[in-house]
Amino acid sequence: MRLPAPTLTALSLAALLASPALAAPPAPRAEVARAADHERDVVRAWRRDIHQHPELSNREERTAKLVADHLKALGLNPRTGIAHHGVVAIIQGKLPGPRVALRADMDALPVTEQTGLPFASKVTTDYAGQTTGVMHACGHDAHTAILLGVADALVAMRDTLPGSVMLVFQPSEEGAPAGEEGGASLMLKDGLFRDFKPDAMFGLHVFSTLPAGTIGVRSGPEMAASDKFTLVVHGRQTHGSAPWAGVDPIVAAADIIGTAQTIVSRRTNIAQLPAVVTFGSIHGGIRYNIIPDDVTLVGTIRTFDEKQRQAIFGELKDIATDVAAAHGATVDAQVPDRAGNPVTYNDPALTARMRPSLEAIAGADHVVEPPLQMGAEDFSYYAKEVPSMFFFVGATSPGIDPATAPSNHSPKFLLDESSLDLGLRALLQVTLDYLHGGTTGVAQ
Repeated sequence: MRLPAPTLTALSLAALLASPALAAPPAPRAEVARAADHERDVVRAWRRDIHQHPELSNREERTAKLVADHLKALGLNPRTGIAHHGVVAIIQGKLPGPRVALRADMDALPVTEQTGLPFASKVTTDYAGQTTGVMHACGHDAHTAILLGVADALVAMRDTLPGSVMLVFQPSEEGAPAGEEGGASLMLKDGLFRDFKPDAMFGLHVFSTLPAGTIGVRSGPEMAASDKFTLVVHGRQTHGSAPWAGVDPIVAAADIIGTAQTIVSRRTNIAQLPAVVTFGSIHGGIRYNIIPDDVTLVGTIRTFDEKQRQAIFGELKDIATDVAAAHGATVDAQVPDRAGNPVTYNDPALTARMRPSLEAIAGADHVVEPPLQMGAEDFSYYAKEVPSMFFFVGATSPGIDPATAPSNHSPKFLLDESSLDLGLRALLQVTLDYLHGGTTGVAQ
């Protein structure tokens, strides 16, 4: 049947407008824009205050008090002392709805700041027997300030808020000091989800390798599992002039390091997922003409798949044992030598559902899929318990190449403070869209 031209034109136009390519882009919620305008100055002030007063892992006393005091001032009833200095509070909306958890980490690093900022840290401490500076070189000051701003906004709209939101201010993401527990794993061990099991959890991280104004997120594996190993190679001490009279653990250790390179280059299918085995420390001997009894090797393994992870553990143990034996030595192989961070995994369904929320804030062209990150995050522990999404917020200022900008953990790591605003708006939009059923707002 041929339709009259005007009818055909009208139907064709309607079909085009309904097609995904021409559908209206997601819009930011009006309440998010209002909250961001209201919170901008105070979030920046919080960030600068926390930046000037950094605290190492499991030592976040001042930061935790700042957080808890503000949450109390909002009329909330925060739990404190979780995993040493963790602070958790629940915002209960007046309408029925799902449960969401939001996380920010609070700890700093043993790094002497070199940014030259007027609010740069001048804090020093004793770390591993040395005096060093303390710096928020990974942006956790920004994360804490952003979540405080989101808390303000959610409390202000509580009367129309469906569901409930758990605020998780976590200590010790960078790793607990030797002989201590800490971080996300201890938060869970201390009962974080015992009485409030969220339906979804969200977190963010400012990131130097993305330009300010950009958000990065990928479905599935996003950041690597991180495991530390220790190999102690035992030989038999002898004079350096008579190596045949002993067993040289230095030569055995060198052979172990060389052979271990084949784990990734020859034994692991890196066409599927990458992996890394790195030796970062070698200690053995105290004098030039004495072959020592022992050599200690310490390193890290990074993987994106649990089967791959366990396979590499076994291969490194086998190589260390067999190569040492070939030299007449023995080895104590602790692979891993403690519990490491699992892979940070973004739930595919949740990520697909919430990506439009990020696009509503940053624009579709400014939400990118970053490559797999070999860095690790203990947010991964939460993601093993509940569907989760963890995203990156670009931190490098215009005019600076993110590829060469000082990285997170650098003494020159420099945060473009516009990332505070973008991070707050993105986290708040994601939260509200999830609570309201995943529908982005209409621009007003």
